[in-house]
Parts: sequence; C-alpha cells; structure tokens
Amino acid sequence: MYLGLIDLPWWGYVLVTLALTHVTIASVTIFLHRHQAHRALELHPIASHFFRLWLWLTTGMVTKEWAAIHRKHHAKCETVEDPHSPQTRGLLKVLLEGAELYRAEAKNPETLARYGHGTPDDWLERKVYRHSVLGVSIMMIIDLVLFGPVGLSIWAMQMVWIPFWAAGVVNGLAHFWGYRNFNCADASTNLLPWGILIGGEELHNNHHSFATSAKLSAKWYEFDIGWMYIRILAMLGLATPRKVIPKPRFDAAKQVADLDTLQAVITHRYDVMTRYVASLKRICKDEIAQLKTRHAGRFDPKALRRWVLSGEDRHLDEHEKRQFAEVLRDSTALATVVAMREELAAIWARSNATREQLLAQLHDWIQRAEQSGIQQLQEFSLRLRRYAL
Repeated sequence: MYLGLIDLPWWGYVLVTLALTHVTIASVTIFLHRHQAHRALELHPIASHFFRLWLWLTTGMVTKEWAAIHRKHHAKCETVEDPHSPQTRGLLKVLLEGAELYRAEAKNPETLARYGHGTPDDWLERKVYRHSVLGVSIMMIIDLVLFGPVGLSIWAMQMVWIPFWAAGVVNGLAHFWGYRNFNCADASTNLLPWGILIGGEELHNNHHSFATSAKLSAKWYEFDIGWMYIRILAMLGLATPRKVIPKPRFDAAKQVADLDTLQAVITHRYDVMTRYVASLKRICKDEIAQLKTRHAGRFDPKALRRWVLSGEDRHLDEHEKRQFAEVLRDSTALATVVAMREELAAIWARSNATREQLLAQLHDWIQRAEQSGIQQLQEFSLRLRRYAL
C-alpha cells in the first residue's frame, strides 16, 4: 500500500496539520485582512504572491470577495445588512454556518462592486485564482502524494480550518462573548489576550476600534502573533506597517483646552470613551440601587446599567426604551451622565463641523462637566484637558 513520500508517527501528522493550517491563518490575517481589506501594511510582491497562492490552494477564497465582504461588515456592523453579525442573525447561525453566509454574500454583485476596490486584478487573479475548486483540488493531490491516505485527513482539516475559526469563531463569538478594551459602537470583543491560534484575530475589539492598525494588541499583556510575523517580514524587507494603535499620552492639565487637546481627544476617542465609562461605574451603581428601591420590579437593573454605560439600545424593545427613559427622569445624576456621554461622542462624530466649532463644543462640555456638581464628571473634565499629542 502506498504510504506517501513522507512517513511520520501519528503525532508527526498532527504537528504537520497544525503547521499547515497555521500558515493559512497567518495568510488570512496578514494578507487578506490587514493588507487587502484595511491597507494597514504594504507587502512586497514576493510575500503578496506567496499568500495569494497559499490561500488559493488551502481555502479557494477569492481576494476581492473576502475583502469586499469584510469591508461591508465594518461599514454595516451589527445591522441587518452586516453579512455575518450574531447580533442580528443569532450566534449559532454564524458559528455553525459562517462559511455559508460568506458564500451567499460573495454572490452579491453590489457588495463586490462597492467594497471590492483596490484588490488584485492581474492575469493570475483573473485566469487562475478565480477557479477555487482547482486550487483546493491541487492541494488534495499534494497531500496525498506527500502523506498517502492520511493526507486526505490533513486536507480535510485544512478545508474546515478557516470556515470554523475565521467565519465561525471570529465572526460569531468575537461579536458576542469576551472582554472589551474599547467602548466602540459595535459589539466586538476580545476572546483572549493571547492571539495565537487564530493569528491575532482573537483581539477583535481592538481591531474594530482601530481597523487600520497593523497591530491588533493594545495592552501590555496582550500578544498578537500576526504582528510578530509582520515584524519579521519587515526586517526581511517584505512588509511595511503603515499604522498601529495610538497610545494615549498625558501632560499636565491645561487651563483651557486648545486645538492640540481637541486633536488628541479625537485621536484617542476610544480611550476617552472607555475611561469615561469606567469613571461612572460607581455613580451608576449607587444611583441604580436607589432607583431599584423606588421602582421595585419595574425595570431590570443590569440592563439599565449596561445601557447607561454603553448607550447601546439595539437589544431593547420600545417598551424597555420608554421604561428606561421614565426611570431616568427620577435620577438627575444618571440623566446627566447619559446626556454628557452622548454629547462627548458627538464631538468626534460631527465630520462636517470645523475644528473651531468642535473646540467650542469641547469647551462647553468641559465647562458643564465642571459645573455639574457630579464629582466623577468634574474629575473626568480634568483628564480631558490632560490628553496630548
């Protein structure tokens, strides 16, 4: 019986399978995700063509389709137009049928036309890499020649690896469960602080907060193995990172916020909002405890706390929205911090305003925070004036 060109013990086949699938994961996160979809880094043609070839052999994915679908996910995140949001489609649907959702969206010509710009359009892409079945069939033959019948099992694992980990786990669990460093508008989470198994994509909340960053880790204890590979490629002259997550810098508090303060606040807006939410946890706890006594059984304290701190209302029905609005009327402090949270976020959301207008809004926000009589807001206004470029 033909056993293949390479004969290994059972654990050797396991290691080979893990190594091959890890190269695929690295290709997806470095080439498709960070390079093609977000332009977070530049790749030398040698590296770029290797990743394209490897992905053709091991996934059959078309670069334009993947980049377009992922860009649409960011543009329409957590809405009904999001191709794979567990918030609208259900966790099990995305976790178990993520690949099917991808294939369905890939057939949408409007998605490809609107979001697929700037992806490879050379002879190889048009004549070779578009034939998905051909690529994965060649990979199956290579596995069979190298490893014999066990090569078919290795090939099968290669075929399910990306549909499960990327289309299922990242798109599903990383928008449903985990921890958040940044209070961004969508439901993205970090699954683990160590991005190893899925190439760094475990740090999904960091990515959604700073989509154009080539580095997905943000805290000292987080590790992004994809970034490690990018750094190695950079040392070899095969990659050039363009942007990374900016680290907040603080100086002595200015008496009056200036244009540099405004720019620093906008640049570090996710850090600003995350720290704002953190500063209000104590007052929320105390105020909601009092409201719970006065409005016993009339509202869900945990749901109210989540809404006050995050501002996310997509999980609330109309009755709950009216209920929370009524409860807030009985707490001046909570009503104030909610209004101030929304007004703070509006400063960097108003793209049509001039810098002078935005600075005036920041001045007004700081002044009202200092005059609010709420200690947490007064302390946070001081922190705002410390942000520096």
